[in-house]
Amino acid sequence: MADEEILRMAAIAAVISILNEQSDDPSQAGRMPGSSWSQDHRRMNMGKSSLMNLRASRSPWK
Repeated sequence: MADEEILRMAAIAAVISILNEQSDDPSQAGRMPGSSWSQDHRRMNMGKSSLMNLRASRSPWK
């Protein structure tokens, strides 16, 4: 390989590693729960109790 090709591959690898460090994996965005507002409205639309009630309720194991 020529020196120019090696430098080009190193530069590409460096850019990719910097991009991976700075941002979350976009393929995992759908697995994030979202804001409290989003979680609360999603729960209410599914017929469950609100997020506030969920967080305020006591655990049955206490």
